[in-house]
Amino acid sequence: MSGETSSFGAAALASATALYARQTVGFEARLAASLEVLQRAVAEHASGLLQSTSLGAEDMVITDLIARHRLPIALATLDTGLLHSETLALLDQTRLRYGLAIEVFSPASQQVIKFVSANGERAMYDSVELRKNCCGIRKLEPLGRMLAGRSAWITGLRREQSANRAEVPFVEPDGQGRSKINPLAQWSWADVWHYIASFDVPHNALHDQFMPSIGCAPCTRAIAVGEDFRAGRWWWENDDAKECGLHKSHSPVTAGDSRSEAIGDVVPAQADFGAAEVKAAPAAGRSQNESSKECGLHATHQETGVAT
Repeated sequence: MSGETSSFGAAALASATALYARQTVGFEARLAASLEVLQRAVAEHASGLLQSTSLGAEDMVITDLIARHRLPIALATLDTGLLHSETLALLDQTRLRYGLAIEVFSPASQQVIKFVSANGERAMYDSVELRKNCCGIRKLEPLGRMLAGRSAWITGLRREQSANRAEVPFVEPDGQGRSKINPLAQWSWADVWHYIASFDVPHNALHDQFMPSIGCAPCTRAIAVGEDFRAGRWWWENDDAKECGLHKSHSPVTAGDSRSEAIGDVVPAQADFGAAEVKAAPAAGRSQNESSKECGLHATHQETGVAT
C-alpha cells in the first residue's frame, strides 16, 4: 500500500547499530578491562605489538580504542584478493578517520595464479582440502609475513562468537613463540555495537545486510534468524567448527551455543529482531562432513602454526 513500509523493508533499511546495539550490565567494567589488556600489551611488547585487523566490527572497536587512547600499536590487514568492495572501502575510510597507517599484506601473486589455473576460481566449493589450500595461500602465507619479527598480535576474538571460541582467554600463546591478545574476549555482540554506536565507529556496510562475520566474498553469506554468528562462513561445509584456521578450537564445547560470559546466556547473532525482518539466507549448497573448518590462521597451537 502506498505510504507504508513492510516489516521486511524496514529491516532492510535498518543499520546493524539499530538492530544490535544495547547497553548491558557490566559494560563499563568490560570496556575498562579491555583497555587495561591493551595498555599492558603495549608495556610488555612495545614495538613488537601489532593489531591484525580484519576490519570486522570487533576489530574496528579495537582500532578505535587504539586511536582514542593514542596507544603506540601498529596496524595491518590482509587483502586476500577476494574481499568485498565494502571491506576495501572501509579500509580507506578507517585510514581517513583515524589518520593511522594500516599496512596491507597480500598473497604471492604467482601462487594464486598457479592455484586458480590448476583448480579454477570456484575451487573452494569443490572440497574442504581445496578450500583450506586457498585459505593457506591467501591468508596464512601473508599472515606469516605480517607477523614476522613481532612478539605479540591483537585480534578481535570473543567467546560469544561460536562454540569453538567459548574458552578464548585475554592472552594466549600462538604456538609460534608469540602472544595472541584478545582484548574483547568477554564482550557480547550487543557490547560491540553499543560501543560502535556510542563512539560513531565506522563499520562494514555488509554488517547492515545481516553478515555478522565477514570473510572473502565467495565464502560469506547473510545469516537467517537464530543462526550462529558464523553460519554464513563456509556454509556448504556441514560441521560445527567454522574457522579458516586463523583462530582454531579453544574448547570442545557442544556446537550451537554462542555463549556470552558477560551476560550469561545464549545470544544468537540476530536475537533482536524477528523472522519477518531478516533476509533469507542462500541455500546451503553442497555439504562436506569435516570435523574442522579451518584455514590455519587461528589453528590449534599443537596442530598447526602460522605458515611462513
